[in-house]
Amino acid sequence: MNRIKKGDTVYVNAGNDKGKTGKVLSVDTAKQRVIVEGINMVSKHTKPNAKQPQGGIIKQEAPVHVSNLNLIDPKSGKPTRVGFKVEDGKKVRIAKKSGEEIK
Repeated sequence: MNRIKKGDTVYVNAGNDKGKTGKVLSVDTAKQRVIVEGINMVSKHTKPNAKQPQGGIIKQEAPVHVSNLNLIDPKSGKPTRVGFKVEDGKKVRIAKKSGEEIK
């Protein structure tokens, strides 16, 4: 599951946030889930603690399954699938739409 990595810009193609884009904050390869900035926001109720003396309700991102995301093509800015190519003995990700290498 190395198609989507931390720092990539992704498009959400299913769920409540369908059509939105965001930056990948973290990837959990074991559970095939990704946390995307501003996507799948949930309300978490917290008790007062040293960090949050008031406590209360905090909005934070919840993980999204990787199958609900598409990488954004660096050339066109549209959602694309990810392919792989071996260049100079290294495996690199390429966008299927444009054939552009994904950095």
